[in-house]
Amino acid sequence: MRNNYDFTNATKNPYAKKLKKQITINIDEEAIEYFKALANETGISYQNLINYYLIDCAKNKKKLCFEWK
Repeated sequence: MRNNYDFTNATKNPYAKKLKKQITINIDEEAIEYFKALANETGISYQNLINYYLIDCAKNKKKLCFEWK
């Protein structure tokens, strides 16, 4: 390894905006089992399926409709 590196001509990562951010979230076991079963069918990890579903909701501006009783 070099002692010093020259980054004066470096460029920004064009994919940096698409990087994922790790968070902690509480999800019901029923929802996790649903996405795990779907993952077995599709070959896509259940975490990615959840992410794709949330992205779809955000892009289509879906809103949850529910009533408190």
